[in-house]
Amino acid sequence: MKSINVAIDILHNATSSPPGLLKLGTHLVFDVKMDFICKARLVGDGHHTPAPSVSTYTGVVSRETVQIAFTYAALNGLEVFAADIQNAYLQALCSQKCYTICGPEFGAKNTGKYAIVKRSIYGTKSAGVDFCNHLCDCMHHLGFESCLANPDLWMCQAIRKGGATYYGYLLLYVDNALAISKYPAEMLRQLRKYFQLKQSSIGPPDTYLGGKVSKVELPNGVQAYQYSSAQYVKHAVKNVETFLHSHNTCLPCKTSTPISVYYWPELDVTPELDAGTAAYFQSLIGILRWDVELKQIDITCEVLMFSSHLTLPREGHLNQVFHAFAYLKYHHNVALVFDPTYPDDDFETDIP
Repeated sequence: MKSINVAIDILHNATSSPPGLLKLGTHLVFDVKMDFICKARLVGDGHHTPAPSVSTYTGVVSRETVQIAFTYAALNGLEVFAADIQNAYLQALCSQKCYTICGPEFGAKNTGKYAIVKRSIYGTKSAGVDFCNHLCDCMHHLGFESCLANPDLWMCQAIRKGGATYYGYLLLYVDNALAISKYPAEMLRQLRKYFQLKQSSIGPPDTYLGGKVSKVELPNGVQAYQYSSAQYVKHAVKNVETFLHSHNTCLPCKTSTPISVYYWPELDVTPELDAGTAAYFQSLIGILRWDVELKQIDITCEVLMFSSHLTLPREGHLNQVFHAFAYLKYHHNVALVFDPTYPDDDFETDIP
């Protein structure tokens, strides 16, 4: 709760609610992030407050833009650094005027006291747009311009030691920053003027958005970046095996395809799943869909077939999802390489 203190102004002497402010309830949420790190957050009950009249969402950089950026870095001999913004939403002021009543999570001496919400906390309807507006203001002050094709790609002109000019880029996926520059550490140092960065996260990226990032040397001697979902899949498969072990079963063995041969999900007539098991099925589909986003493209068709049965899953569907995880257990070592090599000009042919 120490990090949330900056967002809450406790009124120690108030005997009634602050006039003109909306009441905002709060509760604790225990979240599992994309890299399976567990975290607890104080979240506002924004579903009980009126909706703002403007868009309340913040954008993210597209994965295609990330792929192009890695290729651009290898092509121009630039370095890539990553960093995480600590408690991102708490950096922005809250545009909604709200107050809350402190619960036991604020400590025994503060329980029951009124408090004004000064910063954007997770769960409030304006948190996304508040952080987005604050981020845009900060980036403009640092001299960056937003790309028209992807607003969460920020660029600025830079100069190499020899005097040549080039463009440095900063890619923002909410609180994940990816700096591409000849001097990326300096770029992130400028970002620290406005945001608190996690010190342990600053440096060449080992993982980004759940995928493993590494440098490889191609057969022609060119250095390139590659992106792999192997680490994400290993953690996901381990969690599924733990779940199955608790139910005295295990994943199928020797699976060579993501789905059983001659199985058609739309023809499945096995019993329907209960509400709890159906929710687990939906969470597994979410994991598989993210794995496809991380370029595990050999399960794309099967995941789309499973996704069409999210509202009414059956036991056969769940068993086939376990079959897909058994396939991934032995077929996860794939990677997408961003090759910066120019193709050979083999189009110079005599055309009459």
